[in-house]
Amino acid sequence: MAKGRVMALDVGKVRVGVALSDPLGYTAQPLLTLWRKGRGDDLRSLLRLIRKHEVTEIVVGNPLHMSGDVSPWAAKVQQFAEELSQRSGLPLHLWDERLSSVAAHELLDEAGHDRRDRKSIIDQVAAVVILRDWMQDRELRQLHQDRAGE
Repeated sequence: MAKGRVMALDVGKVRVGVALSDPLGYTAQPLLTLWRKGRGDDLRSLLRLIRKHEVTEIVVGNPLHMSGDVSPWAAKVQQFAEELSQRSGLPLHLWDERLSSVAAHELLDEAGHDRRDRKSIIDQVAAVVILRDWMQDRELRQLHQDRAGE
């Protein structure tokens, strides 16, 4: 399994939360919240971050309906993610992000973070949750592949 930084995105209509893995791909940390300025500007900003942090893969939260159906917003996020992948030349992984915001709020509650002061960081924390969950799933898939090959 190739190592390198993985970038995770929680794409919203107003903000994009960005998280990064460590270079070995074991931990997830919040990076920043990108306030959206328009598709072109957003893509250019993310491409700069990808180059700066030597990202090798991209994980984007896929905002499906609770039923699992593709929502209109999910379709837009998928198009945005695909364009970012094409322009960066990096592999793209869509990750079911249902309940990632709930998990992010729970993490902030556990840390004692004031609910009124979360707007600037909640998207970053949601991106961390997306990345953490995706990395755990990748690790489990790798274990199953390794055992199947024994």
